[in-house]
Amino acid sequence: MASPESGSVIDVMVCLATVTPPRLVNVQVPAQATVADAVRASGLLSGLDLTIDTCRLGVYGKRKTPDAALHARDRVEILGALIADPKTARRRRVQKVRATGTREGLKWLRNEAPPKDDVLE
Repeated sequence: MASPESGSVIDVMVCLATVTPPRLVNVQVPAQATVADAVRASGLLSGLDLTIDTCRLGVYGKRKTPDAALHARDRVEILGALIADPKTARRRRVQKVRATGTREGLKWLRNEAPPKDDVLE
């Protein structure tokens, strides 16, 4: 393993965080490498229906473009597509709580706007 001061190679961890259990791979890339270079070097996308252009990429949880520069000991994360739309999932949870008739569900009903077919004068 070369030291980061030498400038030739840096160590980077690549994490595949999809529905399947996460997989981590340590790779060495040139000091001027980009996020896409690290993903290609890891080989994690081979055999999957994901490509660098279709998946979301990040470094330590921050969204990055494939041409973003890397630093020594960065963790590149490959994120798959969302399973469910967050807004739809929240609506379902709220409707479920409202249907139970609990105090929390009633609180949401108090703040609800009147139906559009009601005429307010």
